[in-house]
Amino acid sequence: MSAESARKFEALEAQAVTLLDVFKRRGYEQVAPSIIQPADIFLDQIGEAIRGRTYVFTDLTGEELCLRPDLTVPVSRLYLERHPRADVEARYCYNGPAFRFQQRRASQTHPREFRQAGIECFGVADRDSADTEVVLLAADAVRAAGLKEYRFRFGDIALFFALLDALSLPERWRLKLRNYFWRPPAFHALLSRLAKGESADSDSAASELAATLGAQDPALAEETVATYLEANDLLLAGNRTLGEIAERLLDHAADLRAEPLPREVATVIDYFLAVEASPREAVDRIAMIGKGAGIDLGPSLYVLSRRFDLLEKCGVNIRIATFATEFGRDLEYYSGLVFQIEAGGSPIAGGGRYDSLLRSVGARADVPAVGSAIHTERLLACVKGLS
Repeated sequence: MSAESARKFEALEAQAVTLLDVFKRRGYEQVAPSIIQPADIFLDQIGEAIRGRTYVFTDLTGEELCLRPDLTVPVSRLYLERHPRADVEARYCYNGPAFRFQQRRASQTHPREFRQAGIECFGVADRDSADTEVVLLAADAVRAAGLKEYRFRFGDIALFFALLDALSLPERWRLKLRNYFWRPPAFHALLSRLAKGESADSDSAASELAATLGAQDPALAEETVATYLEANDLLLAGNRTLGEIAERLLDHAADLRAEPLPREVATVIDYFLAVEASPREAVDRIAMIGKGAGIDLGPSLYVLSRRFDLLEKCGVNIRIATFATEFGRDLEYYSGLVFQIEAGGSPIAGGGRYDSLLRSVGARADVPAVGSAIHTERLLACVKGLS
């Protein structure tokens, strides 16, 4: 280890002591979940942006594993191991390594192996107070570590889903837009195509084959696809199975049969996703969009405004914060309020509500859950004035 690396390690260790001390004084128990995790849970839950940067490998038994790309899922699994019925309030904190491939060259603030210090709060039914607690505690921690100037950015995943539920649109497109929400480029391409009334590549060979499938059941569709491949001397390519190809073609066939998306609905969605302003102004703009579209977003906006009232009451300067309807689309397990602490042009910490995640890792039902993670290398670089 070079002298520079040793100094950085010592600085990170000292910073971790400070951060964890803040968390533990607020009643959060320090835990250390396993670094090696089942790959399927992560690949299903974390979203495309991080899925493609996760280090995945197969052990000698053939089980697919990964180096954890974040710590929320491992801590959630630990909570369920301790409380299988998920009926107990629990608060955990941690500091440890996570691993993500960096598409550009790894740097001091974006290493392949990096540390996250964070908190996870489970089972608290009062979501308003739990959300506020986590946001404030994350801010207290970075301040204790020496960060003097920062800004908040907020979003709300549940608000977008409330918009889709309130709009009058074919159910297939409602589900499709909800699923595509986590992939912004694909989402906007789909919305643009639907707004123009364009079908899904209806002139392609895949569309012609999909059209012959109609609404066949998966087994019959798989047989049809196998016959087509054999008749055209085509071999299976890549890692897709015959069943996966048939499933995609059936989905494509359903797109071809679906009713068009009304242009005015696409316009409302575009307007909604363009909102970026101070929280109070953003709430007003969204209310106006809803009123213009003839839909009632009042209950969801009331919940969001109540969160901001609590944060402001606790000392957060909401007037200089930002709320963006596009924000929070990196991790698919988020389900409600999301936030980020930004300084020096970089995200230093972030988090949000993820009530559905616990069901995905074994709970019988959704469990109230909210947390935050701090990028400790970025925090250290910002405090020390490093680039």
